[in-house]
Amino acid sequence: STFGGGFWMVILALSITSWVGMARLVRGQVLSIREKEYIEAARALGSRKRDIIFKHIVPNILSPILIAVSFGIPGAIFGEAGLSFLGIGINDPIASWGKMVGISNAYVKVYWHLALFPTLAIALSMLGFSFVGDGLRDALDPKLIE
Repeated sequence: STFGGGFWMVILALSITSWVGMARLVRGQVLSIREKEYIEAARALGSRKRDIIFKHIVPNILSPILIAVSFGIPGAIFGEAGLSFLGIGINDPIASWGKMVGISNAYVKVYWHLALFPTLAIALSMLGFSFVGDGLRDALDPKLIE
């Protein structure tokens, strides 16, 4: 790794690789919502662009963004664990499940539990955030509410 490991490098690497999907989602939602009839009505009534954005568009795109973020957290957990497993992630003294699995990899034939518990923690936290995202989608999706 050219820039070394560390907390901020992991955040930078994960941000660089994941911002495009979020930007595409936000753009698509804004383009969809700005064509709705209530936006046209607000324009016809003389509302300023700033008022339309903050009173109509932003509140309507928050739930898809919140759901996408909650579904993106497991990917970030897996990405951080993978980088730390390879040795280019978070440095000592900060604990990382991926680093724990990577260190225990040499001893896995005898001390299998050293790799099992951090791996279970990664899997269960990813599963938990996926369930949270699924629940948020069910709770916030207007098509499912009706």
